[in-house]
Amino acid sequence: QVQLVESGGGLVQPGGSLRLSCAASGNIFRIYNMGWYRQAPGKSRELVAHITNRGSTNYADSVKGRFTISRDNAKNTVYLQMNSLKPENTAVYYCTTYPPYTHVPWGQGTQVTVSS
Repeated sequence: QVQLVESGGGLVQPGGSLRLSCAASGNIFRIYNMGWYRQAPGKSRELVAHITNRGSTNYADSVKGRFTISRDNAKNTVYLQMNSLKPENTAVYYCTTYPPYTHVPWGQGTQVTVSS
């Protein structure tokens, strides 16, 4: 079974940066498009960014110009570089396929807290 493990979250001040990583077992990155999602307290999970298996990217309007998604197929890892973080970016961040597939379970997520 495919497993996804997110890491890299933490507490950061407004304006700071974090780099999230998502490591996957198996070789799904070579086949699937991948996405980063987030869920803030009291809100639904939303798509933040996605990257195709060929490296084309797309972003939610709220993060354009500040976040960068990338992938390393050799390492079975997808990244999310987050710059100029804002308090409203506080959420649990998850990665999975884009779109999400039922046979690929969600990881545990990584908490990002932006606060002074």
